[in-house]
Order: sequence, then C-alpha cells, then structure tokens
Amino acid sequence: MTQGGIGPRRRSVVIAGHRTSVSVEDPFWDELRAIAAARGLSLNRLVAEIDAARAGALSSAIRLHVLAWLKRNAG
Repeated sequence: MTQGGIGPRRRSVVIAGHRTSVSVEDPFWDELRAIAAARGLSLNRLVAEIDAARAGALSSAIRLHVLAWLKRNAG
C-alpha cells in the first residue's frame, strides 16, 4: 500500500478488442475518466491511445499521461 492506504486497484479495459487489466490508483483513474470525457472519448479509446504511444508499463504510461494533462491544463 502507498501512503494514506491508497494502493493501486486492478481494472479491466479493452484495447484493440482484447480485454486486459491494469493496476492504477483511484485518483489517477478518476482523472483519466475526466480526461476522456473532456476529449469526448470513451475510457477504452483513451487507454488504447496511451497504449499505442507507451514505452514502458501501461499503468505507468497512464499515470504519466494524467500528470502531463494536468500540467498542460493547470492555471
């Protein structure tokens, strides 16, 4: 578990027609949903975009995507 008792939770997503699971903490998952909504995408479509562009683990790529989005849209 991470600080504050908030650990990653496993969730299922569909990428290119295949179900896979990813472990991401709730705050990142909540922001990912908000990003998808802001862009008019389904959550699965956004995760597929992140998956196509990633260099490392999908869970890390999701966290980095959320961080980059928040930094671009801060202020």
